[in-house]
Amino acid sequence: MKKQHVQLSPSDREYLEALTRQGEQTAKMYRRALALLELDRGKTYSAVSETLHVTIPTLSVWAAKYTESGLEVLQDQHRSGRPIEIDGIQRAKITALACSTPPEGYAQWSLRLLADKVVELGYCEHISHTEVGQVLKKTN
Repeated sequence: MKKQHVQLSPSDREYLEALTRQGEQTAKMYRRALALLELDRGKTYSAVSETLHVTIPTLSVWAAKYTESGLEVLQDQHRSGRPIEIDGIQRAKITALACSTPPEGYAQWSLRLLADKVVELGYCEHISHTEVGQVLKKTN
């Protein structure tokens, strides 16, 4: 008898089979669900790895997480990192300001001058001149 890497509960198996039939989930979720189902059917890590184009360590992590937390393995975990501080409306205001006429005594806007004006107008609490440059670079 082949080793069963994952033992799904009947309700989990039913849920995963329904999930793979629907086609309304992300590719990551579909791949994880399919991997769990295949491992439950007794397929080896290498066979599932070849079929789904996923590395064997990734499969073992998914299997371990399933035994720990169940179907939560299907969802992406929260990723660390700094949250976005400048939204689309603020970016649009910065771009519009850069396209406007510069203040008296200046031939054109500098990044530092724009950064100071953005804070002065209250578009955001603080912004560096390099961040202003990145916003304007993305607008082309």
